[in-house]
Amino acid sequence: MKKADVKIGQILAATSEEELKHPFQGKVEKIYENSALLAITSYDPEDESSVNELNNKMVINFKNLKKVKSPARGKTAATNDVKISKVEPDKKDKESK
Repeated sequence: MKKADVKIGQILAATSEEELKHPFQGKVEKIYENSALLAITSYDPEDESSVNELNNKMVINFKNLKKVKSPARGKTAATNDVKISKVEPDKKDKESK
């Protein structure tokens, strides 16, 4: 794959012979000169411990990336979505004000 074909936010299939035993999918977070930073979104359950050690992210050379036709059926990594909700103050907090 060429650098011009890679876009931030795109889901791509990737391989890494050194870190993970099986192909995986990831969302492009950053593009470098010869590689891209992927947030791993789907992977083989056998690679779970390695994915956790990598904090669900990995830099992959463009030559090891492919376009995805359909989402993988492997294990899906948790996303880092943060949900914020308003918490009601305790009665003690209200009384002290």
